[in-house]
Amino acid sequence: MILIIAGVAGSGKTTLGELIASELSWEFADGDSFHSATNIAKMRSGRPLDDSDRWPWLAAIGAWMDERIAVGQSAVVACSALARRYREALLARRPEARMVFLELSREQAQMRCHVRHGHFFGAAMVASQFAELEPPEPDEDRVLVLPSTKPPEVLAETVIAEYGLREPPLASGHESPGHPSFPS
Repeated sequence: MILIIAGVAGSGKTTLGELIASELSWEFADGDSFHSATNIAKMRSGRPLDDSDRWPWLAAIGAWMDERIAVGQSAVVACSALARRYREALLARRPEARMVFLELSREQAQMRCHVRHGHFFGAAMVASQFAELEPPEPDEDRVLVLPSTKPPEVLAETVIAEYGLREPPLASGHESPGHPSFPS
């Protein structure tokens, strides 16, 4: 499975993605690492990206996902995927992929980005995220929407449970494979 953690800047995509990947021993990639130097410079200067900037970035994320799918490796990637067309592009022809979209208010995003240091996407750019935002609709069946105001550990457990990503414990009275139980 490929799990995509999406949402506006400051929603906790990286935190949640790293936590789930660690919990499941899966590979994690931050969508920011797929941006070109030009995209990063543009955002650092306070200019929002447009579709001509985003499509190559999404294609790079898609290629990374496809590489993992091809070898049967589960992984988690964090990226904004704010518009429906971006979510559809990431999920298209990838039945192994699921998405978690973290909801966050503009005020909360602004506050979180304001206190975040060392990131190229500053608090002044939050408005551009909300201008682009198309919240997931109920018919986006492979997109789980969660409030990012919950603690990351609670969100991680919710995602793991919702998508059945953890092996269930063996039922009482059953032995593990390789250790058959014998009737008394």
